[in-house]
Amino acid sequence: MIRALAVLAFVGLALPATAQELTSKGSGAILRGLDKVNAITTDMDMQNGGSAILGRLQVELGECRYPEGDPSGDAFAFVTIRDSEQVEPLFSGWMVASAPALNALDHPRYDIWVLRCKTS
Repeated sequence: MIRALAVLAFVGLALPATAQELTSKGSGAILRGLDKVNAITTDMDMQNGGSAILGRLQVELGECRYPEGDPSGDAFAFVTIRDSEQVEPLFSGWMVASAPALNALDHPRYDIWVLRCKTS
């Protein structure tokens, strides 16, 4: 059975649904930015739907979620990052606090990652 599931996953066929952890929506998030040229970090305290500026980047927070009943648990946030000199976003997607490299901004000067959700 396990081998059959592995083969189905390999060929791109749908696997049976698995249980998902219930989440709660935070009121915002704390993100950290790093300017790799001068080694300065900046913490951005953001509300859902809000934005912040880091150098020439505009960071927009869609929403932040955390495990239900555990606000200090593993946060993940939907973030859009734009460069003031480009039309298309540099990054748009979910960032996970415990695995910042899983889905990260690819930029030569800046790194941005999620620290935690805010609950109030």
